[in-house]
Amino acid sequence: MELLKTYQPNDYQEAVRVFVLPLLAFVLFLGLWSFSAARIETSLGQVPGPMEVWGQAANLVDEHRAERQKEVAFYERQEKRNADKLAEDPNAVVKIRPYTGKPTYFDQILTSIFTVFTGFILATIIAVPLGVLTGLSTNVYRAINPIVQIFKPVSPLAWLPLVTIIVSAVYVSDDPMFSKSYLTSAITVTLCCLWPTLINTAVGVSSMDKDLVNVGKVLRLGWFTTVWKIAIPSAIPMIFTGLRLSLGIGWMVLIAAEMLAQNPGLGKFVWDEFQNGSSNSLGRIMVAVFTIGFIGFLLDRGMLFLQSKVSWDKEAVLR
Repeated sequence: MELLKTYQPNDYQEAVRVFVLPLLAFVLFLGLWSFSAARIETSLGQVPGPMEVWGQAANLVDEHRAERQKEVAFYERQEKRNADKLAEDPNAVVKIRPYTGKPTYFDQILTSIFTVFTGFILATIIAVPLGVLTGLSTNVYRAINPIVQIFKPVSPLAWLPLVTIIVSAVYVSDDPMFSKSYLTSAITVTLCCLWPTLINTAVGVSSMDKDLVNVGKVLRLGWFTTVWKIAIPSAIPMIFTGLRLSLGIGWMVLIAAEMLAQNPGLGKFVWDEFQNGSSNSLGRIMVAVFTIGFIGFLLDRGMLFLQSKVSWDKEAVLR
C-alpha cells in the first residue's frame, strides 16, 4: 500500500501510454488478423492465423536445432576418423573439412544483419564527411546537389544488376575473402541508403547557430576543430535522423536484393518458400515478415539509444 501511495496520477498515465495502449493495439491487431485470415482462401490454402504462424516459427526453431545436431555429429565423425587414421600412421596427413549443410532460418537472419551493417557503415563513412563539407561550403553544395538529386531516386532494382556485373568483373580471386553475393548485396545497400544521411547531415551543419561560428572565429579555432567542436555537435540530431532513415532503407533494400539476386539471407528465404509452394509456405513467409519488421524495429531503437548517448542535449525528446 505504501508503494501505491508513492505513485502520482501522472505515473499511472505514463504507464498506460507505455504499456497498456500498445498491448491493446496488439490484441486488436491479432483479432483482426484471425478474423480476416479465416475468410481468405489462396492457391496454397487458407491464410494462416496467429496460431498457425506461431507453429511454423516453432518448426523453424526445431529445424535449426536439428541442423546444429547434424553439424556436431559431422565433426565428431570426422575427428574420430582422423584419430583412427593417426593411430594407424602417426605421420598421416589429416584434413578438417567444413560442414556444408544448408543454412537454417537463423543463419540467414545473421547473414542479413551482417550484410546490412556492412553496407550501412560504408554509407555512413561516405555520407557524414561529405555531408559536413556540403553543409559548410556553398560551392561544394552546388557541385554535389545535382549528383544527389539524380541518384537518390534510383531503385535498388536498377542498382542490383549493375553492381552484380561490376563486382563479377572486378572482384576476381582464387581465394576470395568475401563471397561475391555478399559484396553485391552490401554495395547495393550502400548505394541506396547513403543519401538520407548525406542530406540530413548537410542540412544540420548548414543550420547551426551562427553565434557559435562567430565564437569559433573569435577563438581562432582551426577548420578541423570548428568542425569537430561546433559543426558536428550542432548537427547531431539531424545526422541521427538521417542515419535512422538510412538504416531502415538499407534493411528494406537488402531484403529485396537478396530476393532478386538469390543472395543468402532472409530475402532468399522468402523467395524459396514462395517457389516451394507447400501448405506451410504461407505461414513461414509470414514468420519472415514479422522477423523482418521486428529486426527493423530493433535497429531503429538501437540508433535512437545511440543518439541519446552521444547527443549533447540530454533533455531532448527522442522518438
